Amino acid sequence: MNVESTRFLEPVGRATVQDRVYLELRRALIEGHFEPGQVLTIRGLAEVLATSTMPVREALGRLVTEKALEALPNRSVRVPAITAKRIDDLLQARILIEGEAVALAASNMTKESVALLKNALKALDEVQAGDKDGHKGLALNQAFHFEVYRLCGSAVLLSIIESLWLQSGPATRVAIFALDKINVSDRAHHHRRIVDALAAGDAKAARQALIADISRPFELLKSQMHAATE
Repeated sequence: MNVESTRFLEPVGRATVQDRVYLELRRALIEGHFEPGQVLTIRGLAEVLATSTMPVREALGRLVTEKALEALPNRSVRVPAITAKRIDDLLQARILIEGEAVALAASNMTKESVALLKNALKALDEVQAGDKDGHKGLALNQAFHFEVYRLCGSAVLLSIIESLWLQSGPATRVAIFALDKINVSDRAHHHRRIVDALAAGDAKAARQALIADISRPFELLKSQMHAATE
């Protein structure tokens, strides 16, 4: 198991340990701390999380059911590998669901919610300048997006979006890092477009900016995959 990726897991206590193990692994997947194709073992995770193997086994079972992980014959699990088909599938689902959420949010904006989004964007801008490994930026990117999605007013949509991020987190990490390698000068450009459109109550512009934001890294990653096979 990749020790480097597990350093982002935090030990859990004994109180409600089953749920805490699940939530910690879920957080790590959503934020992209595990790599696509990475194999995770029950014993290895139990050691990192400072708990017994039972709650880890149950948490992994839940995550397999949610299609965030794949079960292997030897009782270990694997983060789904990246394929062009999986990228297309995840991206299309995210465009449909997250695009609708951001469009709905446009009609729910207040001065307070605009200020909240601008603060989240400022935090993301500030950390990216010195974020050498990108992990803080990934967490703040997620925080920014979910501040937007919570404004849609739909608990059902928010739950679906959380499931999509759970499944796409590792692929998103690789896609964003691929974008960083080509030295994009303004990584927050689309984020600012989202905030400006929401502040203006422009649902169409907000949706377009959101689609551009989540599509750019995935399209780059897919093109690199195609180039590598030629």
